[in-house]
Amino acid sequence: MCGVVADTGRRESVAGGAAGVRSAEYPAGGDAREGATRTGRPRVTSRAALERLGFELFARQGFDATTVDDIAAAAGIGRRTFFRYFASKNDLVWGDFEDQLVRLEHLLAATDPAAPMMDALRGAVVEFNRFDPAVVPWHRQRMTLILRVPTLHADSTVRYTTWRALVTEFAARRMGRPVSDLLPRLLGHAALAACIAAYEHWLEDEEASLGALLDQAMRQLAIGFDGAFPGP
Repeated sequence: MCGVVADTGRRESVAGGAAGVRSAEYPAGGDAREGATRTGRPRVTSRAALERLGFELFARQGFDATTVDDIAAAAGIGRRTFFRYFASKNDLVWGDFEDQLVRLEHLLAATDPAAPMMDALRGAVVEFNRFDPAVVPWHRQRMTLILRVPTLHADSTVRYTTWRALVTEFAARRMGRPVSDLLPRLLGHAALAACIAAYEHWLEDEEASLGALLDQAMRQLAIGFDGAFPGP
């Protein structure tokens, strides 16, 4: 987005979710050892498999109604084992977002210095949010939770602050201004808003292309930011 993704499939490219908000993808279902739970389900012994199981419970029971104990019991593990993988139920929703921010940082750093700033940013954002079609349903479920569950909003604010900071730093470098300057900060906030708007539209229209929506949103944003900027 923002670039947030699920640990339930494999990414199509390796370059970074709204703006963004995405996390690395692993084979759906992850890796599970032998040994069944009381429900006959193999015991979950991987982060990816535990994440997928959590998403299944969220879809069936609702996020707020599902507890860590529910997820642990369904996985055939204890609470302590769950917390070895995730610090909280909220963290399960976000996957490895923090690791993917490193990818976004690399994408921004690798942009062509000769390209217009907004073209470079748009390309990085679109690439950051590129997914294998097989994982799109999982990513749609993840972003539905992040954008529509009120109890996740505070967590979203904290995580997107880091995403926004990367864009602000990129803009400051391109503009030759300090990161504390108004214009880089403005672009950081505006880019995040544009990505969230694209994601909201995508969640409402299953036929829409996320990449096309992000591209359109960032092009529209460029109208106000591209061109010559005065020096610092």
